[in-house]
Amino acid sequence: MKSGIIYLVGAGPGDPDLLTLRAARLIERAQLIVHDGLVDPAILALTRADAQLISVAKQRARHTLPQDDINALLVREAKAGRDVVRLKGGDPFVFGRGGEEMEAAQAAGVRVEVIPGISAANGAAAASGIALTHRNSASIVSFVAGQCKGLTEQDWAGLAGKGRTLVIYMGVKTAPQIAEKLMGDGLAPDMPLAVLENACRPEMRVLRGPLAALPELVEAEAVKSPALIIIGEVTARENTALAEIVAEAVS
Repeated sequence: MKSGIIYLVGAGPGDPDLLTLRAARLIERAQLIVHDGLVDPAILALTRADAQLISVAKQRARHTLPQDDINALLVREAKAGRDVVRLKGGDPFVFGRGGEEMEAAQAAGVRVEVIPGISAANGAAAASGIALTHRNSASIVSFVAGQCKGLTEQDWAGLAGKGRTLVIYMGVKTAPQIAEKLMGDGLAPDMPLAVLENACRPEMRVLRGPLAALPELVEAEAVKSPALIIIGEVTARENTALAEIVAEAVS
């Protein structure tokens, strides 16, 4: 039997209008979609009526399926002759574990194609009117995961500060450790930041404050994932015109 193809598809930051044309076409014609919890329901609504949707949503400390089992599921279905759309929030290769799934498919001799998506960082920054780089504020951008093993031992020195923008994925639950870590590395307590919750969706919130107040901001505003933390001088340069245009487009 001829194997199917595994498509690793980036669903972007949430708004269906931000899907690539290739992603939208694959979603609309797919018979089997294996999707993450961060994929917006409006995107799943694009699927055909007879499509089989399998959720492998992950949450902190609780996984519907361990990653190895997800890899095995994708390979098993493809080897059974089915094309599989593996749908991921943002971009598959930016904290999406798409690399692991690609390697598993290749090891099993299954064809795999990657369809990139607008990353959560790019989408959230645009929706909030924050330019990740700016000629007067930042020429370096770094992306880090705020929820992982050994967070306190990781070396973030030099990733944030003057002329730099630091984007932290999955940092809501570890906000106190993140603030302590960065200030311990010498970052000024009054360094501006923004917390972007549900970016590119009608319920998006943009919360601003200084680094030292990050834990209190997250707690007081009851911030929930999906959310990004952007730290740097660019967060103080609010582009209200751009933010209003994007907000109107996603509402």
